[in-house]
Amino acid sequence: MIRLSSADTTEATESTEAVATDEAREAVLAELTGRLGDSVLGSHIRPGDDLWVRVDRAAWRRAAEATRAMGFTFFDYVSAIDWLPSPFGRDMDAQEDLVVSGAAPKEPAPIVQGYAGGETRFQVIAHVYNIATATGIHLKADVPDDDLSLPSWSSVYAGANWHERETREMFGITFDGHPNLINMYLPTDFQGFPLRKDFPLLARRVRPWPGIVDVEPMPGGADDAEGDDQ
Repeated sequence: MIRLSSADTTEATESTEAVATDEAREAVLAELTGRLGDSVLGSHIRPGDDLWVRVDRAAWRRAAEATRAMGFTFFDYVSAIDWLPSPFGRDMDAQEDLVVSGAAPKEPAPIVQGYAGGETRFQVIAHVYNIATATGIHLKADVPDDDLSLPSWSSVYAGANWHERETREMFGITFDGHPNLINMYLPTDFQGFPLRKDFPLLARRVRPWPGIVDVEPMPGGADDAEGDDQ
């Protein structure tokens, strides 16, 4: 008879749970695909963690209705992602980064949209949760640069109301059918969208960031040792 250590049994249990969880998310994906059909454009399952599903923009509201009907009644958040690599090179980095790296220019990086893929710079992402089964779904939709809009979820998930307002304010993405898309944080005449990658943080240019130049020697360091010898 082989005696298993506690580590062996823990690994075996975790492996079994991961397979079961993965099967559960496969079933969720299959049901959602059955409801939305060809509107499901991509998906990704991370076993034991979460499920990502990218849907066609035209099916964004239907996706909310479908997930709610499937028991995902807990709304977590709606936000957006700007996958554009920063166009500002190193001048937006902290000073210690410039010193350590030698301030070498950054090469432009390609746009990569993460789990479940994508075809646009901007994506809207939402997360809903099924409390009974302890599973969640991240839903994503591509938003083209020439039409930054999606249908609102606010009448399906009431919690989406403020999240959509924040997303419009910070990214410039509007939500058709939202009852009151007004700013939450910024003045009404504010120009630009602060969470876009091409929005410059002027404070980093006007005043250098503190960092390496402001670091003082720690007590008991080399400087103190030299002073003790004098």
